[in-house]
Amino acid sequence: MPERLQKYLARAGVASRRASEQLILSGVVSVNGQVVKELGSKVDPENDKVEVSGKEVSVQLQSVYLVLNKPRGVITSCHDPEGRSTVMDLVPACPGLHPVGRLDRNSEGLLLLTNDGEFTQLLTHPRHHVEKTYRVVVEGRLSSQAIAALRNGVSLEDGMTAPASVEGVDPEGDLTHFEITINEGRNRQIRRMCETVGNPVKRLKRIRIGMLGLKGLRPGEYRTLTLAEVRALREGR
Repeated sequence: MPERLQKYLARAGVASRRASEQLILSGVVSVNGQVVKELGSKVDPENDKVEVSGKEVSVQLQSVYLVLNKPRGVITSCHDPEGRSTVMDLVPACPGLHPVGRLDRNSEGLLLLTNDGEFTQLLTHPRHHVEKTYRVVVEGRLSSQAIAALRNGVSLEDGMTAPASVEGVDPEGDLTHFEITINEGRNRQIRRMCETVGNPVKRLKRIRIGMLGLKGLRPGEYRTLTLAEVRALREGR
């Protein structure tokens, strides 16, 4: 959200607001390469480059790390042009806050949100290999051949999946319940894997990322990560 330039300079620790006004009037402050001398000028903290005497200044935002138990029917997005409910409606407003990865609309469970772009890049980069565990309900009985395929790798249109862990297989009527752990993050990966082996997903819930679980969080609830949890995720644990 745009704010007055002198207020931004004060928040960045350059000088008091009144002293910042004098800096602006003296012509040593520039925004996006253009000298600004008008006290009513505004700056967008997230997009504009502000310099004082040729040196860039910025407001250091406090890093925020949240874990949310995403309900079904909620969009994993910062904005939805169709006006549907998004995960941002469930957490406090914070500059730069965004989801880390995604869960599709009909999936639920553990979702991280942060304003730390480096943290997001680390967790979503394929080389990070952070494990993610899902509780899945699929149509039909999961055959031994299907289980073996999920464990060994499934050929999808974007390539072969890495081996997965499949545990707790529990047939119930015309459905099968099980847990699967992967260390990739392809779009709709679990759903596509299960469709490929002939067992479309009826329900999908992410219950763990690395060592982080959903204990104590009901659908729609969130909490702040501890420093130890943030450190563990950074280290791929």
